Amino acid sequence: MRGPHRRRLHAYGIAEAGRWTLTPRPGPATTSAPLDPETVEQIARLLLRRYGVVFKRVLEREADWLPPWYELLRVYRRLEARGEIRGGRFVAGFSGEQYALPEAVASLRALRKEQAHGQLVSVSAADPLNLVGILTPGARITALAGNRVLYRDGVPIAVQSAARPAS
Repeated sequence: MRGPHRRRLHAYGIAEAGRWTLTPRPGPATTSAPLDPETVEQIARLLLRRYGVVFKRVLEREADWLPPWYELLRVYRRLEARGEIRGGRFVAGFSGEQYALPEAVASLRALRKEQAHGQLVSVSAADPLNLVGILTPGARITALAGNRVLYRDGVPIAVQSAARPAS
């Protein structure tokens, strides 16, 4: 018979986790060995799938170990020459080369014609799509899970910063 004070055992608690050790973080791409061309192409395609439209300024919040822009640019130029992606000016107000997936170009054109509905969306500031202060005017918001950005029809209108506990 079970008593009211019986301890509940967790199958996967920290005690059962085994040994923990810190692993070194990968350093910046300039200090590590160069990535092979296949890996650079995979990363370039991943960035296109993540953002739809890629240009240098979009990648400011990405990890330091990513290949430098000029290496990604070679891949994007090659993919454009093959007809797999589109090159052009898709996002106004940003200089430099921009590359987009064909379906992203179609979505942008449809969105431009769409009437604003006043739809509100709240996104964690830790989300990779938090580009406040990078693609939009204003200060950047720290990429912490407790911070939030409120958008109305895709335009940031408010920021909530998580309160830090008193020390």
